[in-house]
Amino acid sequence: MSTVPPPEHPDDRPGEGREPSSISDEQWEAFQREAAESGGGKVPEEPSARARMVTRRLREQDEAAAGPRRWWQRRKRTPEPALPPGWRTGPAWQEINGRRGRLRTVRSVLVLALVAGVTLVVIRPSLLLDRLPGHHAEAAAADAPPLPAETARPSVAPAEQAGLPDREHPFRGSPAERWASGADAIELPEAKAVGGMSKADVALALRLTKEFLVGTNLDPAVLRGGQPTAAMALLDPKEPGTLPGLRRALRDPDEKHDPVELVTRFDPDEVVPAGEVVKVRGRMTFAAGERGQVRVHADYTFVYPVARADGDGGVTRTIVRRDLTTALMDPARWQATRGKLGLYQYTSEAGNSACDVHDGYYHPAFGDRTPTGASPSGPARDPYDRHRSLYEDKDSGCGTVTRT
Repeated sequence: MSTVPPPEHPDDRPGEGREPSSISDEQWEAFQREAAESGGGKVPEEPSARARMVTRRLREQDEAAAGPRRWWQRRKRTPEPALPPGWRTGPAWQEINGRRGRLRTVRSVLVLALVAGVTLVVIRPSLLLDRLPGHHAEAAAADAPPLPAETARPSVAPAEQAGLPDREHPFRGSPAERWASGADAIELPEAKAVGGMSKADVALALRLTKEFLVGTNLDPAVLRGGQPTAAMALLDPKEPGTLPGLRRALRDPDEKHDPVELVTRFDPDEVVPAGEVVKVRGRMTFAAGERGQVRVHADYTFVYPVARADGDGGVTRTIVRRDLTTALMDPARWQATRGKLGLYQYTSEAGNSACDVHDGYYHPAFGDRTPTGASPSGPARDPYDRHRSLYEDKDSGCGTVTRT
């Protein structure tokens, strides 16, 4: 069948204002064939241009009512033609411009981040310092909890520590950084009756021994070269030699009479304490002596950070270990003064002090100056090593220290 319209419809001729049919040729031929086969009279003609236009508009309205989503689902994008290498069209240039805009945005964000980072470092320097080599070890030592009280002689010397001291961190680089501080570090064991002495007598002996240690090694005035008056008041005046010998040493020190054998003192014209804290490590025990006597054994190491009195230079440390045994005796059995302390035996060792200088003071050496006194001739020794006994150590004289 022909799809050419009858001659009586000149308005349907192609090229004379006719709109393209909204029905395809195949659809129209199928429609005509079905009508002829059904015997339903005259085959209907193709709708006029006006009817087709109305049909198309109705279809377009239905599609518009369905929304743009369906439209875009059916739309097919025409492939863009191939362009010569390096050629840039308008959209491509806009894309490059967009990238430049993003680069400017990224740079702005980076600048803001840098400014924020610098501000944080100024407020919290640890954010930067934590990343410096070796700082983690120092930070870990500073943040580590204090060591528990010493209950027995250690089996080994403490491990090496990183860092150097300064006025803000006078114990940095020292095992003493984790030690307890001051008089609180001297903990007293629980008292009990021994050797014919009551529990109260033993408690008094322990308390007097602690007061003597504090008065001779922790009193700020004594450390600055003062007299240990409070400590001397604890000693038994009936004990021959002890008080007269200490007074003589304080008044006119020499090699045989030097108060530093019992008292820690620094020359105030030479050095001053670097802060108010002294680190202490040790233990105290007691046992029965002869009948009517309790003996208290104290073994403590004191670490003193000091600086030059003229303010020039940094910080160093002097380490003093004292091992002494005191005795409290029953006046009914012994020639003793009630409530006073006797010295049974004592010894000491100082690390970082001038050799063969006997003027009643310790003289610490600073790394940037030549130490005073004689040159050390003895073996090297770790002043923090508490696992050895001072009484069992046969070495004497003056040696070198492995650290301060």
